[in-house]
Amino acid sequence: MWDTKEPNPVKLIVGILAADENCLQATVETLAAEFTNLDLKSDVWPFTQTNYYNTETGENILRQFVSIDKLIDPGSLPQIKHRTNALEQNLAAKLNVDLPRPVNLDPGIIEPSKLILATTKNYSHRIYIGQKMYAEVTLIFDKGSWQPLPYTYPDYKQQSYHDFFTKVRIRLLEQLRNTKH
Repeated sequence: MWDTKEPNPVKLIVGILAADENCLQATVETLAAEFTNLDLKSDVWPFTQTNYYNTETGENILRQFVSIDKLIDPGSLPQIKHRTNALEQNLAAKLNVDLPRPVNLDPGIIEPSKLILATTKNYSHRIYIGQKMYAEVTLIFDKGSWQPLPYTYPDYKQQSYHDFFTKVRIRLLEQLRNTKH
């Protein structure tokens, strides 16, 4: 009853919002260098669901997701969010773009049953995960598909995102099977 277990490793993903194609490419290259190997990359989509980021990131924002090959401990999500915040600041200084935040990075984890995003902002549906960071379950995987929750961001309700997250989930399940042998 009182025994505890180490959590299973999870798949790290990073959502990228970028001001343009050059910012996006530089960000993908930076993430590949920072986290060693990217194993999956989504298509690139226009980010048009909200204009919330337009003053920081521009009018024609691009969205892409990447997943990291190496599985991680889910408890490392706060440190990873700090790392991606620092990468955002470094990219903003390095990229020659007249915008305060030409890149926005949102790390998260995929487990077989859910997608969790890290954030610096507290809200009613978010839990504190340490190191001044919060997390929310953004999607759940139930009955063979991703299901949004009442607070799920509008863009995360799109089938194109779900298709990519399913690929990442399948890759995770393969990796978990291979580590048990």
